[in-house]
Amino acid sequence: MSRMANRLSRATSPYLLQHADNPVDWHEWGDDAFALAAERDVPVLLSVGYAACHWCHVMARESFEDPELAAYLNEHFVPVKVDREERPDVDAVYMRATTAMTGQGGWPMTVVLTPSGEPFFAGTYFPPRPSHQMPGFGQVLEAVVDTWRTKRDDIARVGGQIVEHLAAAESAGLAPGGGGRTPGPDDLDEAVRTLAEQFDATNGGFGGAPKFPPSMVLEFLLRHAARTGSEQSASMIEKTAEAMARGGMYDQLAGGFARYSVDATWTVPHFEKMLYDNALLLRAYLHLWRRDGSVLAERVVRETADFLLTDLITPQGGFASALDADTDGVEGATYVWTPDQLVEVLGREDGAWAARHLLVTPQGTFENGTSTLQRRIEPNDPERWESVRERLATARRARPAPARDEKVVAAWNGLAVSALAEAGVLLDEPAYVDAAVVAASLLAGVHTDADGRLLRTSRDGLASTNVGVLEDYGCVAEAYLAVLGVTGDAVWLERARALCDRILAHFTDEESGGFYDTADDAPDLVVRPRDVSDNATPSGASAAAAALVALGAVTGESRYREGAERAVASAAPLALKAPRFAGASLAVAEALLAGPVEVAVVGTGDDAAVLHRAALRLDSPGAVVLAGAPGTAVPLFEGRDLVDGSAAAYVCRGFVCERPVTDPAALRA
Repeated sequence: MSRMANRLSRATSPYLLQHADNPVDWHEWGDDAFALAAERDVPVLLSVGYAACHWCHVMARESFEDPELAAYLNEHFVPVKVDREERPDVDAVYMRATTAMTGQGGWPMTVVLTPSGEPFFAGTYFPPRPSHQMPGFGQVLEAVVDTWRTKRDDIARVGGQIVEHLAAAESAGLAPGGGGRTPGPDDLDEAVRTLAEQFDATNGGFGGAPKFPPSMVLEFLLRHAARTGSEQSASMIEKTAEAMARGGMYDQLAGGFARYSVDATWTVPHFEKMLYDNALLLRAYLHLWRRDGSVLAERVVRETADFLLTDLITPQGGFASALDADTDGVEGATYVWTPDQLVEVLGREDGAWAARHLLVTPQGTFENGTSTLQRRIEPNDPERWESVRERLATARRARPAPARDEKVVAAWNGLAVSALAEAGVLLDEPAYVDAAVVAASLLAGVHTDADGRLLRTSRDGLASTNVGVLEDYGCVAEAYLAVLGVTGDAVWLERARALCDRILAHFTDEESGGFYDTADDAPDLVVRPRDVSDNATPSGASAAAAALVALGAVTGESRYREGAERAVASAAPLALKAPRFAGASLAVAEALLAGPVEVAVVGTGDDAAVLHRAALRLDSPGAVVLAGAPGTAVPLFEGRDLVDGSAAAYVCRGFVCERPVTDPAALRA
């Protein structure tokens, strides 16, 4: 085994391990790599990607496995490979630089840095040879080396200017972090009107192709509709949710959503399945079902939860990050069908029936005459559909399967825990609750170091050394509070409190009142990142705000609510200008406006379980619901007991409670 393979073979990241046998002499991100670059007087070639990234695999096959190109790269650079999911802080800084330098970003991201970390060249995917007006990767490397040799002063100037630009954008609020005020009712109504202007009334969703699931925007719209009764919000929710669930982006055989649709109609996905998308969408569809009893929404919730428990759960009880887009190097090969393949599995009559109902055509909706499976209308024979679905799912399980990224990411597992815990109680599925508790226990054990710091990732039950970022702390703290809510075990309150205390102590920007994405004791980067805009997951600031407002509701401590208000205020300028990119912060703003409502369900047994479910059916924005036995050591339970020996629900705001009720109908009223 080569020296390079020995080095990357110690990585916890499956993405880095995919490169362990490259002839490129990869280093992991760290001081040693930059010290070596300074010693050799060569630049650092930073390559950032992730395990489920299609074009990352392509560039690896074309360039990083090429011995000649690798030899040149090793001679003239210190090559550094980063998994963006392990190091979102590194990715954020250099993606912002890439966008500033080129006007666009994406993965694989290719950035050339000075030995002090300043970027002076950036791009994304490069083909091995010139193609479609793109230079070949070898040409790019040669040009960079020539510039490094002959124009070192220009490199220093450009690198310095880029870092100054990023730092100035932070301090000026042009990059996120600028101050603001917590949005009020009129602001939130205006955000809905702005969203309506960008809404695709024909296909659902926002904008054109490619189209991403607007998970956090849906949650905001659900809360807005609950507060105001807005038909405009309700219409956008229902149209989008149905279109996504019936299109090819949703797995009609086994549940779960693909990453995004390459078209505007949700027909053809980019086939990778990410944990975070499915956790966020599970919760959004659960809240849609809670709102109107939608049969489609309930089916999606159950199927998506079952997908998590079947396809993504790890032996340790956490949830793996993703399933690849590719199968044996071919994107989507596991998931697409031809009419003949349907007939082969189902027989001629059922095959033709399935083709009509799943929109599988001779021309195909994907590549090479294949089609994704869509379910635009409900089949007219449910029993026949269930037989067809099961036979097709069985046949598909015999196909080669996409690789799984075994990495457990703290924030994404936190999202899954929160969704499963709530779904388990609402749908009376104890297996979902049990899975949530086990995954939360993994986070509390494996992902927490001796000093109480969160660790970002683990694999096979072993944590990496990558420290958690703000989204990890926020999502995991909220998950702990969700587990507290369904178990009544006060240990989860103390765990959530410890994380939120670290947020306030180590992530706060004392000048603006907002939050940085990295802790003050985390390894330094050329710029300390801070971004209040949602991406595929809630921003760190909005994740922290959601946890802080919930903890404030459970404990009655104003400092947590005040922290949430500061986080939401820091996002307000973006949220009110571009609400599509701040749905999570707007959702927290709705919770703050509503109180949020606090519900303590006191008691044990079936009566308490029924009350607990009824409490969770309340759609007051951001309602915090806890269930536990009398005497539970949680502030919200203090002084609250059974009523005439029966389980009781106390509905409160700011710890001021209405008369306790013992009847679910009275609770709903």
